[in-house]
Amino acid sequence: MHLGSPSSIPRLWILDLDGVIYRGKERQPYAREFVLHVRSQGDMVRFLTNKAAHSRDEYAGLLTSLGIPTSSSEVMTSGYATALYLAENGAEGKTVYCIGESGIERELAAFGINVIRDGELPNAQIEYVIVGMDRRFTYDKLARAQKAILKGARFIATNEDPTLPVENGGLLPGAGCMVAAVRVATSVEPLVVGKPHTYALEKLMDSTDTVPERTIVVGDRLDTDILAGKRVGARTVLVLTGVTTREQAEKASDELKPDLIVETLGDLLQCM
Repeated sequence: MHLGSPSSIPRLWILDLDGVIYRGKERQPYAREFVLHVRSQGDMVRFLTNKAAHSRDEYAGLLTSLGIPTSSSEVMTSGYATALYLAENGAEGKTVYCIGESGIERELAAFGINVIRDGELPNAQIEYVIVGMDRRFTYDKLARAQKAILKGARFIATNEDPTLPVENGGLLPGAGCMVAAVRVATSVEPLVVGKPHTYALEKLMDSTDTVPERTIVVGDRLDTDILAGKRVGARTVLVLTGVTTREQAEKASDELKPDLIVETLGDLLQCM
């Protein structure tokens, strides 16, 4: 894939985080060098993660601590995208039960959405159940989500990633495991906001006034990053520092096949 050269019209690079920029707290090879080079060329960088456990401020702080100075406005999480989607669809002042962690709760609250916590009794009927990554997921949380959904609450998932890449090549269960439990308990399909759905990517392109032809999506998953990028008409790059192998990528169907496969972001630098 020819990435083209810098021009008076900046390109937009949308980079995944887990498996691309870092694994756990371990920065991936050439991540810092790549981002700084892209910015030095006059292009824009935005970070898009399907994780909703932390707020945009927290992710910006983490990236900055890894030597990649970042503001919260340069970060899009599935939690923020979920809150934005709900706000755009009249959820301000509505009551939400959330299976998730503090990050998504803060993003929802910032839009005036009433998040009830475990043990609290809502003053009004629960109108939405939001399910994301929750490392304290319990049977009681599952039962409360089930009850609310069966009584008419809208079931919304931040993402359905089955695994989460961590340090030393390891994997942990992802938000998709919690989403699957709620789906089985209710027989209701959720509205999924995160990748491979295109809502978050479209918001990033809109906010930077960038067309798909000038957008490059870089990720480590075929069924989220690459598929979402192809759905919006962007060019796509698969980095092999995450969960997908070269063999899997080369055998993928056309809708999942990236335009370019690189071992590390250092190899991507050579294509610029």
